[in-house]
Amino acid sequence: MHVLDNPAWHALTGAQRSLAIGPADAKRFRPDVSPFAAVADPDGPLDALAGLILPAASDADADDALGVFGASTGPDGWETLGVYDCWQLTYEHDTVPELRPLGDDAVLVELGDADVPDALDLVDRTRPGPFLPRTIEFGGYRGIRVGGRLAAMAGQRMRPDGWCEVSAVCVDPDFRGRGFAATAMVEVMRGIIARGERPFLHVETTNERATSVYEALGFERRRRASILVCRPR
Repeated sequence: MHVLDNPAWHALTGAQRSLAIGPADAKRFRPDVSPFAAVADPDGPLDALAGLILPAASDADADDALGVFGASTGPDGWETLGVYDCWQLTYEHDTVPELRPLGDDAVLVELGDADVPDALDLVDRTRPGPFLPRTIEFGGYRGIRVGGRLAAMAGQRMRPDGWCEVSAVCVDPDFRGRGFAATAMVEVMRGIIARGERPFLHVETTNERATSVYEALGFERRRRASILVCRPR
């Protein structure tokens, strides 16, 4: 099996094991970092996921929800909140594309702890996917600020061996059409390639506009993937 066929498992048991919790047969990222979880064989029983729910969480708490790549149904007695149909795209080039200049009013910055409130606000308004208070610990986040305002950002998430996922690509609606999201994304890709890894990403199959942008940057569709979101009843 290729590591990208079960990327969360290979990330959680490999390069990002320091961010992982769980028993030997199931792992999840720390709940303040990411809701994604994995088992070694997503086609098999997912009962081991039950060991990943923190005792302090109530059954009705949305923080119980786990996202599992490649699974279609959760453990017995669990509630399915959604199954997202995605394209998995990979970037096989050694260099990143050249993009147009940002303009004199915009600056590309590295994002860190102090930027988390602004990042959470941008994510809340644009909904690129889960971004939690400590998601920034994945590292590699880049943003574009205009007059101090965070206008766009992109970062990295799962790191299965030899690969790194580009994630949280978003742009403030007031700044669309200026190429800001692509610029932040390309800067993240540059760092991934410099580390000797290859970029990849996931995008919902219904998001044709984003998919066309990623393909224009040089990404290619590798396979169709699913993400099951489920939690205990």
